[in-house]
Amino acid sequence: MKVGLYFGSFNPIHIGHLIIAAYMADHTDVDEVWFVVSPQNPFKNPAGLLNQQHRLSLVQLAIENVPKLKASNVEFKLPKPSYTVDTLTYLKEQHPTKTFTIIMGSDGFQNIDKWKNYQTILDNYSIYIYNRPGFAVTKYLSDTIKIIDAPLLEISSTMIRKNIKEHRSIRFYVPDVVYDEIMEKGYYQSNLENPTE
Repeated sequence: MKVGLYFGSFNPIHIGHLIIAAYMADHTDVDEVWFVVSPQNPFKNPAGLLNQQHRLSLVQLAIENVPKLKASNVEFKLPKPSYTVDTLTYLKEQHPTKTFTIIMGSDGFQNIDKWKNYQTILDNYSIYIYNRPGFAVTKYLSDTIKIIDAPLLEISSTMIRKNIKEHRSIRFYVPDVVYDEIMEKGYYQSNLENPTE
């Protein structure tokens, strides 16, 4: 089985994330796409990061009953901050019969040479890159790097959090079940979210 690993904070998950994952599951050779919820991205400020379990729960709600999409908490068990190469090594040990490929945007790929042991990743794993405007992929092109012309929505988790704080609607930016959970639990409505556990 080939698994596409879609890493992210998903703070919160939104329609744009889901479109990318669904497109990858249906239009590439991956059998499943796993949303790998990162407790702490080493390149991002943890301020305003919703509790990792809450973010995972929102992902699970968003993809419930979608067979090819899964939520993964694998990085919750690993040291923080989360480094992709360590996660890949752990997953390969836990699932020796599966093949893993990375799903990422062309904007994130611009910084891959800043990742821990990035050359190990490039040498041992395939990467499926969805294009983001203004971030053309020009380096490290190889047989293992595929550019996927997936549909994009200019929606960001940052924008959603800002809308919530400003009491603007986020309906239609997130699935209804995610919207209901965020509203019911009061997520992102203050600066009091616990940035770690």
